[in-house]
Amino acid sequence: MTQPASPGENAYAAAGVSIEAADKAIELMKVWIEKARRPEMIGGLGGFAGLFDATVLKSYDRPLLATSTDGVGTKVAIAQAMDVHDTIGFDLVGMVVDDLVVCGAEPLFMTDYIATGRVVPERIASIVKGIAEACVEAGCALVGGETAEHPGLLAPDEYDVAGATTGVVEADKLLGPGRVRPGDAVIAMAASGLHSNGYSLVRHVLLAAPDRGGAGWALDRDVPELGRTLGEELLEPTRIYAKACLALAGQELSHAMSHVTGGGLAANLERVLPEELTVTVERATWNPQPVFDLVRRVGRVPQADLEATLNCGVGMVSLSAPESVDRAIEVLEGFGIKAWVAGEVTAADSSGDRGGRVVLEGQHPGW
Repeated sequence: MTQPASPGENAYAAAGVSIEAADKAIELMKVWIEKARRPEMIGGLGGFAGLFDATVLKSYDRPLLATSTDGVGTKVAIAQAMDVHDTIGFDLVGMVVDDLVVCGAEPLFMTDYIATGRVVPERIASIVKGIAEACVEAGCALVGGETAEHPGLLAPDEYDVAGATTGVVEADKLLGPGRVRPGDAVIAMAASGLHSNGYSLVRHVLLAAPDRGGAGWALDRDVPELGRTLGEELLEPTRIYAKACLALAGQELSHAMSHVTGGGLAANLERVLPEELTVTVERATWNPQPVFDLVRRVGRVPQADLEATLNCGVGMVSLSAPESVDRAIEVLEGFGIKAWVAGEVTAADSSGDRGGRVVLEGQHPGW
């Protein structure tokens, strides 16, 4: 029978929550949070609320605030299994800031939330390190966050992460469906890999035991076509497109952008497409990274299901005027992002076929 806390024993600690561990985690993460500051950030770690000087908005004629929130899904299970925690923060930041920038909004600041079964200070600090470094890459401040210890709800070494970001865009610079025109080019931007979507499918196909319908592969398995272990591939951080996309917006080289996340390329591109227009994307214009073909072949996943779940090698798309294409690709490549024309926007079929949709045609090389 469990004994009650003895005199002098911290009852909260006996219940599984360590204030001491939380305090140590805060000390360890301070150095990383300091790296993710912007001049507008007021105060430091430890307050009840993060403060950001909104004087910056005075330079706008009609500032629109934009906000986005997300997590990284079951990719955290891979990080936990491999005991590697300093990349998951890139996934978190990428998910929220790249949703924000598609409308042309500059991400100003971000907050994070980490829930865990047990606070291990070094692990929490490693997660925050990744978040802070990704915020620097995205150009936003990490103004605060929360770490919550949930014994009994999560196993001791389990955790989940979520985040939210706020940004601003000038009203007359807002990107979106209203700017898209027939003849616009579809500029595809290469993904770094799986990013942070579809991991329930990927884990089932590659990691689940054969009697549960999976291949039963181990994370430390060397996979020749990947050039590294399976676990290393699955932990490849999400690419952050924020600064590159803001450069496109700032130079008026994009009419609309789409962040390719859950649902795949077609479904996400349709979100920024007016009803009277259609997009045709040619698969032959790119060869997805080997991990996508691996999931397709090993799991015998139909291509339609694959494309409705994974980004298949394209993490972001810009719909740009034909005369802007060369300059847009040049700008993107200046940020280290491979980009190419993958299709075109056209008027919807006059025969009455539904508009506002994306059609994928042809086949990827080698598929």
